[in-house]
Amino acid sequence: MWRALPATWQISGESIENSEVGHDPRSGSRRSNPDPENVAVTVVVMFHVDLLAVADIDVVCDALWSAGVLGVEEIELGDGHTRIRSSFGLDAMATTERLKHLFEEGLGEDVWTLTQVDPVSADTWKQFARPVEITPDLVVIPAWLDDPVGTSHSHKIFIDPGTTFGMGDHQTTRGCLLMLTKILQTGQTVLDVGCGSGVLGITAIRLGASHATGIDINPAAIPVSLDNARRNSIESQWDVSVDTLDTFEEKFDVVIANILAPVLIELASDLLRLVAPRGTLVISGILTDRCDHVLEALRPFEVFETIDIEGWITIALRP
Repeated sequence: MWRALPATWQISGESIENSEVGHDPRSGSRRSNPDPENVAVTVVVMFHVDLLAVADIDVVCDALWSAGVLGVEEIELGDGHTRIRSSFGLDAMATTERLKHLFEEGLGEDVWTLTQVDPVSADTWKQFARPVEITPDLVVIPAWLDDPVGTSHSHKIFIDPGTTFGMGDHQTTRGCLLMLTKILQTGQTVLDVGCGSGVLGITAIRLGASHATGIDINPAAIPVSLDNARRNSIESQWDVSVDTLDTFEEKFDVVIANILAPVLIELASDLLRLVAPRGTLVISGILTDRCDHVLEALRPFEVFETIDIEGWITIALRP
């Protein structure tokens, strides 16, 4: 059930065409949902939010996610401003009706803007993308760029997210990648829950994993991550599907899940079940000061390593 927005929020609408020049619109947090339909209508809602209440953005994101959006993007603009961008698909009229129904308790009809986005415009963000260095040995490079970072990195991961999420730039993705460099051992198997572009699983293989399996509720993750696997010459070691977690029986040495806190809690029993006896569970997608309820759901696993990047925490747990 949608909850009304906190009364302290000041809300105004802004069209995507008015976005600041030079800003990478994929620099925020991303979440996927199962809708294979191509995105052509983008819903942009700009929130003026108290910085101390930034975690409440999850209320809005969860509402959109539960309503069946393809993805939700959070873009932190500074000074307490966060823009929420999402899409319900191709039909502008249907999108308007769904927004009216979804936000009737908290948002008026005048606070969102629908913008028709053609494929060329949708890809304009790519000109602003830059390599993301995780460690001196590991860098994630946008696949459409020439190798701009020389030969100093022993592991160069080339990624094109296509219509999925996962460029390696968000704090939670960076935290997961850094955690893999700390805990992954050569020859281990990896399950990437909510794999998107496959950046985590593919990086795990390049770091020494023998095999990685990705699952995602977004069907687009299959062709996109397979393309990225081929791009990084590890296609024989990468499997991906839209199978649900409860259908898996095989245990994995490392299970990694960079997803929403409510989803982590919902999937907790399966996440724990699929970790090998001496394996590791890595979770992210949660704020540093809002992780206790997630850890409670993952008992009796115990925390042995954490990484905090700008208020977002990545946690490694063991049985």
